[in-house]
Amino acid sequence: MSAPFEIFLAVPPGLEATLATEAASLGFPAPATVPGGVTFQGGWPEVWRANLCLRGATRVLARIGSFRVLHLAQLDKRARKFDWAAVLRAGIPVRVEVTCKASKIYHAGAAKQRIETALRETLGVEVLTGPAVEDAATAAATPEIRLKARIEDDLCTFSIDTTGESLHKRGHKQAMAKAPLRETLAALFLRQCGYDGSEPVLDPMCGSGTFVIEAAEIALGLQPGRARGFAFEHLASFDRPAWDALRRATPPRATDLRFHGSDRDAGAIRAATANAERAGVAGITTFKTHAISDLVRPEGPPGLIMVNPPYGARIGERKLLFALYGALGKTLAERFRGWRVGLVTSDPALAKATALRFVPPAPPVSNGGLKVTLYRSDPLP
Repeated sequence: MSAPFEIFLAVPPGLEATLATEAASLGFPAPATVPGGVTFQGGWPEVWRANLCLRGATRVLARIGSFRVLHLAQLDKRARKFDWAAVLRAGIPVRVEVTCKASKIYHAGAAKQRIETALRETLGVEVLTGPAVEDAATAAATPEIRLKARIEDDLCTFSIDTTGESLHKRGHKQAMAKAPLRETLAALFLRQCGYDGSEPVLDPMCGSGTFVIEAAEIALGLQPGRARGFAFEHLASFDRPAWDALRRATPPRATDLRFHGSDRDAGAIRAATANAERAGVAGITTFKTHAISDLVRPEGPPGLIMVNPPYGARIGERKLLFALYGALGKTLAERFRGWRVGLVTSDPALAKATALRFVPPAPPVSNGGLKVTLYRSDPLP
């Protein structure tokens, strides 16, 4: 596997261009957008660095090989000849997932059976057939590798999920408030608002602190994957000394910025404070319990207000939220001159209720089964 191969970065549809911009800013070569993700060419060190450094990607797939296949017997033969030992370790279980589209092989179950048999008989690996492990502690104790086979237009492509648990699980958020925004999505929304770590960020409805902690980590140059494990650590291609050196290569930097979160829910503030402590950003973050009406502009230069208010998805809640969004917009307009606003909501009418002037929004993206839109403002007059 010394030759470069295709690396695929998964991302919610609609955010591919933002992730490609992030990948380019980190020096990944010629990232190209495709539906549902970003691709570039690289080797295993690039796979490791993508998992460690990228804030917006959901997971990283290594496309380790492909071949033409027209019938099951041919698939069986070529799967047996594939150099599995260059990537997989015999002692680590493998879970096979197969999809077929517009191909002479159309029965995914039959194709899956052929690939599983080839793995057992050529490499001697244990192939898992039961439901996937969802519990993080159990998954860490009993690691498994997911091999994805896609047969499309008679081309079979093998990909390894090198990530394991989704990349939004940074490893330090144990306490969560209601309706949390995933860290990966928060990072992409921060980037879409032009945030680069050089200005303060405030979230007046911070919940468990996702926007505030993510912004503080960016300002300090902390790698998002620094506190967790990855599936690639169980592959034959893994080089522990090289990985350890990569993790040491980017020490944190200093910042004199402060990052602020508030919420009227005292439990949310306790959760946010604990999460910031685990993330190593407690020294530059402040979380306070109070209502929107008590929001005070921090001392220092203007920055970015990022907020993910309640959406009122349940029947009967929506009407109550118009007053909340109106109060938010009024407070920000009166007290935060020069600050920009990024607001995430599933309801355009609620965004309009703030009476803030937003630039035309990008298309909505999926978050937890809901379509949400980021509304952005220029500096408030």
